[in-house]
Amino acid sequence: MVRPRWQALRRLDRSRAGRRWDRFVAIWASLNLLWVAFDLTYVPLRSFWLQRNLYPLPGTPLVLPLGFIPDLTPWIDPIKGIEPHRETQTYLRQFDQLEQAMAASRGPGGALTPPQQRLLEQQLRLTVELIDSNPFLASGHSGTLEKIKNRLRQRADLDSAKASARALLSPAWIERRGWPGEQRFWQQQIMPLVATNYWRSIDENGRPTDHVWRIDLLLFQSVFALDILLKVIRLRRRLPGLSWRDAILRRWIDLPLLLPFWRWLRLVPVLERLQTSGLINIEPLRAVISRAVVALLALELFEVLTLQLLDGGQSLIRSRQWPQRIRALRSHQSVSQSQEQEVVALVRIWAPLLLSQVAPRLAPELQGLLRYSLRQSLEGTVVPPPLRQLAPLLQIESGLTQQLAAGMTRNLLELSRSTGNQLARTDAAQLELLQRTIDRFWEELAAALENGPVLSQTQELLSALLESFKGSYLNQISRLGVDSLIEELDLLMARNASQERPGEAPGSAQ
Repeated sequence: MVRPRWQALRRLDRSRAGRRWDRFVAIWASLNLLWVAFDLTYVPLRSFWLQRNLYPLPGTPLVLPLGFIPDLTPWIDPIKGIEPHRETQTYLRQFDQLEQAMAASRGPGGALTPPQQRLLEQQLRLTVELIDSNPFLASGHSGTLEKIKNRLRQRADLDSAKASARALLSPAWIERRGWPGEQRFWQQQIMPLVATNYWRSIDENGRPTDHVWRIDLLLFQSVFALDILLKVIRLRRRLPGLSWRDAILRRWIDLPLLLPFWRWLRLVPVLERLQTSGLINIEPLRAVISRAVVALLALELFEVLTLQLLDGGQSLIRSRQWPQRIRALRSHQSVSQSQEQEVVALVRIWAPLLLSQVAPRLAPELQGLLRYSLRQSLEGTVVPPPLRQLAPLLQIESGLTQQLAAGMTRNLLELSRSTGNQLARTDAAQLELLQRTIDRFWEELAAALENGPVLSQTQELLSALLESFKGSYLNQISRLGVDSLIEELDLLMARNASQERPGEAPGSAQ
């Protein structure tokens, strides 16, 4: 397996106390993140924390009790301003009295005694009031009342929840069905739902009471503020010229740790601290996420940029300002007197190189080209066609063309070498002549483009070339996709990693 890129990263050396402090803060920040997640989900999941029952299939009576989880509601409810609801608490106390009364002995023939019947009537009255007033509305759990009504209908097999409550709490139903079975129904399916209701106070700003910020400030944010201060001091010691403001801004990633709102954003600095402290390595996860982002955005972004560049090139090509722009290349327009004349300087650099070094090395090729051209030009001139059957005359013609080609090549190369040597020297008159020649070249080129059809034809051809490039190249990119490009990048990174270890073969395990 090739070494991943992130394993080559080096961490800054720190003292043992500094590393321990960083790890402590990272662990403390992780605990704070768990506390934030618990706080944000406590109110929606309060029924679970109160009963510690898990319903794997919603809408069914299947329940998994989790009694090993401690009851946290007595400690968390006061912090969140949650208090028992009066109406539902009265309903629960009334049912406790009914259970105690039903546990006593009955009258002759198993009939209910008058106190028992009176408690049943009171329980029925409270049930009807519960259905009419809907005390669950204040806590935002109106669905709980619907669950209670549905279970009453299913138990009594009636369409009305009130009629079902009258049937289930009637003496005739209890005497016929027996109290133990009915008691089990009320205890397991009705009372736990009633017990989940609560009342939450509001503060002076009209928001639900919540004192979690005090715990967050005293236990966690004070530690985070101290750690950020230490990091800023450490950063200013390493960079003495850095101001306090810039040093604090460099720790912008720690800002969510001090914000009292959007606390779920603390996930980012917590992961960063766990990474820098060496407790976890999230670089592989970051690489996977960045790859997914690249796969989603790179193709479209590249297509848009390429299309914009091609459109800009087409608009530049179609411009009518070509002659003016070519004239602007003249030295007295494009270069001020105080600046170096770039075009002249380039000619002075390249002309000696081409004329003195490159051209002499092309002597055999130039001689062959001139000999062939002279043979074609002198054919039928030196030796008339009727005498071309004589071999000696043809040899004379061949020798003559060879001598002429060699002489012309030698003279041209001597002229080229001498011209290159002259251009390599600093001569004010020569520079002026060279500059005048270049300016004249730009002027004549611009005039030729203005007076002839070359400019329009060139613009049309280049625009058509770019237009065909749009269709062919962009379609090729779309067919190719980004996955192959990412795979190619991985292969290149693997090859570079293997080259860094000369003793290992590519793809070998570390």
